[in-house]
Amino acid sequence: MSFFENYLTQINAHIKDVDAQLLQEVVEKFKAVQKKGRKIIFVGNGGSAAIASHVSVDLSKTAGIRAINFNEADLLTCLSNDYGYEHWVEQALEFYADKGDLAVMISSSGKSKNILLGAAKAKKMGLDIITFSGFKKDNPLRSMGSLNFWVDSKSYNFVEMAHHVWLVAIVDKIVEGK
Repeated sequence: MSFFENYLTQINAHIKDVDAQLLQEVVEKFKAVQKKGRKIIFVGNGGSAAIASHVSVDLSKTAGIRAINFNEADLLTCLSNDYGYEHWVEQALEFYADKGDLAVMISSSGKSKNILLGAAKAKKMGLDIITFSGFKKDNPLRSMGSLNFWVDSKSYNFVEMAHHVWLVAIVDKIVEGK
């Protein structure tokens, strides 16, 4: 088998390794947030931040569900400078989250300090939390949400691609039902 055949076979296996009923539960949670007039907040670092941006825009534009992400350079650098990188997510949630919002926390490793502290802050604020992680099965983020998605891989690209496909599939399912 060639490198690419093997690579694509592995990515496909990770993407398919999800409980479709859990994806449907996310669809229902997103719709419930919309019905309450609340918003969905997506947070991630690096590739996970790119996923957060893509999915939040798609949810707002194509599915009509208000969604935001915290990927503005001025916001990240201001909050990181003033509060420390580990605390910028907590502070952003303090400024932008409202009761009844839902936080989607994305971390390939499941151990990014800023994401973990942000998830703890979201929980303290009474937000519902959905997590997307990978790497170790017992990573700390994996137990912090009401729904927790995990990819059994230590490859950033495999983990991120599975997260991305799952999340855009959720958006497409919502759009299909409109």
